[in-house]
Amino acid sequence: MLGATLNVADYVDRIQQEVARVDQAEIQMMADLIYEAWDKGRFVYIFGNGGSGTTATHMSEDLGKSSLRESDLNDESKKRLKVMSLTDNLGWIMAVGNDLSYDQIFVQQLMNYGAKGDVAIAISGSGNSPNVLHAVDWANRHGLKTFGLTGYSGGKLREMAQAGLHVPLDDMGMVESIHLCLFHWVLNDMFARINHEGRYATASTVAN
Repeated sequence: MLGATLNVADYVDRIQQEVARVDQAEIQMMADLIYEAWDKGRFVYIFGNGGSGTTATHMSEDLGKSSLRESDLNDESKKRLKVMSLTDNLGWIMAVGNDLSYDQIFVQQLMNYGAKGDVAIAISGSGNSPNVLHAVDWANRHGLKTFGLTGYSGGKLREMAQAGLHVPLDDMGMVESIHLCLFHWVLNDMFARINHEGRYATASTVAN
């Protein structure tokens, strides 16, 4: 817990240092993977435990709603990203946890929903959460594209996922914060690509 030993100024400085250490190619890869899913009409599933679970919810909500202009949200002709957080179906999670085991709560959902070409984004600060690893293993064996968000050493998830975004830091709170912070660039990049804005704007779009 870095905040227990660092004052506010040093903590903020440390966040800046750790964000700067992240491989920017990995951030771009996450954006590319999600955009490809949108382009090809594939599903994106996001999951994790605890704080990472709420990050999955946050990412899913933002990608579902905020990849389109607000003025286009009622336009039924607009192509939308098919995205779902596997952390949000509480009844299913409790039933699987009770009747089978907690390490099955994500993989059992993927068995119902997942298909070849879909994307599974797994979030685990330690990289060693069994329920996350079971889901990634199944996804790998059934033709899904897997992407892991990790911290610390990356654990088994960094080895199992086909690609990933790694924050090499032994502090869970800061790892989780950086995952979400960098995701918002991914979201903005998705919005710009889908809507042909910003650096993705064409000359005709700029002229209009």
